[in-house]
Amino acid sequence: MAITKFRPCIDLHEGKVKQIVGGSLSDEGAVENFVSEKAPSWYAEKFAGDDLRGGHVIKLGPGNDAAAREALAAWPGGLQIGGGITRENAAEWLEAGASEVIVTSWLFDEAGKFLEDRLAALVEEVGAEKIVLDLSCRQVGEGWKVAMNRWQTITEMEINLETVGELAKSCGEFLVHAADVEGQCAGVDVPLVNLLGEWDGCKMTYAGGVRGLEDLKLINEASGGRLDATVGSALDLFGGSGVTYAELLEWNRD
Repeated sequence: MAITKFRPCIDLHEGKVKQIVGGSLSDEGAVENFVSEKAPSWYAEKFAGDDLRGGHVIKLGPGNDAAAREALAAWPGGLQIGGGITRENAAEWLEAGASEVIVTSWLFDEAGKFLEDRLAALVEEVGAEKIVLDLSCRQVGEGWKVAMNRWQTITEMEINLETVGELAKSCGEFLVHAADVEGQCAGVDVPLVNLLGEWDGCKMTYAGGVRGLEDLKLINEASGGRLDATVGSALDLFGGSGVTYAELLEWNRD
């Protein structure tokens, strides 16, 4: 029987490991929950030591390439990389040690129109199994739409099982940040989790609002264990008080 697994994350902003409020990111900066004094490599080495595979490094804006390379070099093949990924640089990041590349914004034009030919080109370049499609989204009316450009621009793409099923032909995995609750430790987007929990295809990871073990239990029950989850601002490694890293390791072992 499948069980929701905790997956680690390393969010980079201005070259440092941070936890930010998801919807606050702009050219002027971001609302910060936590700024780490530890290097990205410290986190990567810790996750490697505990064999926490399937985690990701996300570059939130410019100025993070060196920090991302440091993390990937600390655990070659152990972490995915996202943030500014295109066909032109995807292979380069895989060579730098990423297990897969995570892509969103490059697949849309400035108005938020999905560009199918770009996805096809990326598949041709690195192979679908090396692609994680980031369907990070914001609520629009009664549903959700993919948000790009640091979650500031709403695209035309609606989040539903039909969309996910079609995109699954061109990727090996999905990552979904609930941008409206990201970084707020106020609980997960339950209706979105319920929707995503109906997906029974390739692996999918949910991020956003997880406060602790009770929310992991909720995600596990809603998805029958098919949906994995990341924990950011609530985690003690990132200055949080909602759940400890040791508890999450124990959750995965159980």
